[in-house]
Amino acid sequence: MYKTKQKDLILKIVKKQKSEFTIKDIYDDLNKEVGLTTIYRFIDKLVKDGKLNKSIGENNTTYYQYLEECCNHNHFYLKCEKCGNIIHIDCDCIEELTNHILLNHKFKPCREHIIINGICEKCDGGVKDEKNS
Repeated sequence: MYKTKQKDLILKIVKKQKSEFTIKDIYDDLNKEVGLTTIYRFIDKLVKDGKLNKSIGENNTTYYQYLEECCNHNHFYLKCEKCGNIIHIDCDCIEELTNHILLNHKFKPCREHIIINGICEKCDGGVKDEKNS
């Protein structure tokens, strides 16, 4: 991929985002200095490269969130269904889960892009153990 000033600007804005964002958010943050077509193409490339998570929200709005880079092979992400925050987790337990899925369900998970949806502690008001509730 060629490095350009526009791509560097887009990536800088994307990495600063603390929660989900839209293409329009990026376009507005760049003060319309970069064309929408360039933004769409580069964001699509970042999604394909596994650097962004893409989801569809209310009114079919497409949202993106930057996935923190990691060199640890045993990592995954937790995504809060309420606030949309994505939390990076380094944990060896994911290896056991992916091995189970492969051996018992004949499906090889893409370990770099595992996202588990749920509700974060902040949104839930304190996570409760459902077995003891």
